[in-house]
Amino acid sequence: MRISHARLAPVVAAVATVAAAVVVTPLVAGPAAAAQGCQVDYRPTVWPGGFTATVRVAPGDTALNGWTVGWTYPGDQRITGAWNAVVSQSGATVTARNAAWNGSVSAGGATEFGVQGTVGPAAPAPTGFTLNGMPCNGSTPGPTTAPPSPSGSPTTSPSPTTSPSPTVSPSPTPTTSPSPTGPPPAGCAGAVLCDGFENQTGSAPSGDWAVVHPDCAGTGAAAVDTATAHAGSRSVRIEGGGGYCNHVFVRANRDLSAVGAVRYGRLWVRHTTALPADHVTFLAMTDAADGNRDLRMGGQNGALQWNRASDDATLPEQSPAGVALSVPLLTGRWSCLEFMVDGSSGQLRTWLDGAAVAGLTADGVPTHDVDGQWYGRTWRPRLTDLKIGWESYGGAADTLWFDDVALGATRIGC
Repeated sequence: MRISHARLAPVVAAVATVAAAVVVTPLVAGPAAAAQGCQVDYRPTVWPGGFTATVRVAPGDTALNGWTVGWTYPGDQRITGAWNAVVSQSGATVTARNAAWNGSVSAGGATEFGVQGTVGPAAPAPTGFTLNGMPCNGSTPGPTTAPPSPSGSPTTSPSPTTSPSPTVSPSPTPTTSPSPTGPPPAGCAGAVLCDGFENQTGSAPSGDWAVVHPDCAGTGAAAVDTATAHAGSRSVRIEGGGGYCNHVFVRANRDLSAVGAVRYGRLWVRHTTALPADHVTFLAMTDAADGNRDLRMGGQNGALQWNRASDDATLPEQSPAGVALSVPLLTGRWSCLEFMVDGSSGQLRTWLDGAAVAGLTADGVPTHDVDGQWYGRTWRPRLTDLKIGWESYGGAADTLWFDDVALGATRIGC
C-alpha cells in the first residue's frame, strides 16, 4: 500500500494560517510608527457568500520594523482565514499584524497580505484604515463581484510572481472535449489532452476517462456533474472520503506518449473544504522512471504541495519557511492550476490562477528548508498518465469538481 505521512508532522499553528511568503524590500532598521503618506490598498474579490482581499501596505517615507493594520467593515463581512499576517476581527473592527518574516519594510517599499471570509448581501468597502495606529489615506476600491453562476470565476489584478496573494485570470473560452480519435479542440494550444467533459453522456465518467481506486476501494466516488461546471455544462465531481482506502481517481485513457519529456498541465478545480493539516492528494501521475510510483499534487498544513510517493519527499519542505512559500487553494470558487515537469532536467514549476508559486518550484538549485529534500537524490521523471481525484492519508474528506483539463508539450494557460 502507498500510505504516506509526508515526512514531517504538521507545522506549528503559527504558520497554519499563512500559506505564502511575501518578498519585501531589504530589512531596514527604523521606528514601528506609521509614516507620513502611508497607504493601505484593499483589493477585494466578492462572490455570493464569500470574498477574498489582497491588502497592500506602503509605509511612505519611514521604514517599519513591525506593523499593525486596522480597518472597519461597514457591511457584514466576516474573516475566516488569512495569509502573510495574523488577522483578528472583533465586531466590525479588523486588526492585522505582520507575520514573523515580513515585519520589516523599507521607506518607499511595500508588503502584501491577504484575507478570506464570508459575506451576506451587503459588502461595502471597508473604511478607517490605520497603520500602527496612524490614519492612512489608502485607496479602497469597490468590490469586483463575480456572477452567481458557477461557470464564472472571480477576477483580480494579476500580481508579480514574487507576490504570494492568489490572483485569478479571466475564464478561458469554453472548450469541448475531443472525441477519442479526433484532434484537441481549439483553445488548448495544441494539447494532446484537452477535455471539458462535454462528451460525457452518462452519470459516471467513461470513454476518455476511467474511474480507478488504486490499491483498495472504499466510499470515494466519481460522477459527471451537470449542475456545476467551469465552462460548458459538465464537470467531474469527486466525493473524497477521509482515510486511505476511501480514495477515488478518474484516469485519462488517452495516449499521452506524444507529450514528451517536458509536460505542461492545466486544470480548473473547485473544492469545498480547506486543505487540511494532514497530507492529501488530488492529482497524481505515474512516474515510469521512479518504480512506477506516483508524482502527486495536493496539500498539507493548509497549503498546496507536491509529493513523491517513492521517498515521500515534499515540495516545499514542511518547515515554516517552506510552507510559507506555498499558497492555499481557496474554497467555493474555481481556480486554475498549471504545472510544468521537465523530465530531462528534473525541474518543476507551478502556477495558481496565472501566478507562479515560489514554494512549488524546483529550479535545479537546492534551497535549504524549501527544496533541499526534493533534491536529496537525482530526479528525472518520466510521467505516463494523468489522474484527478482525492486521496487522504488521515481523516480529511472533501468534495471537488474538475473541469477543462489539458495536457501538452507547451504551456496551455488559463
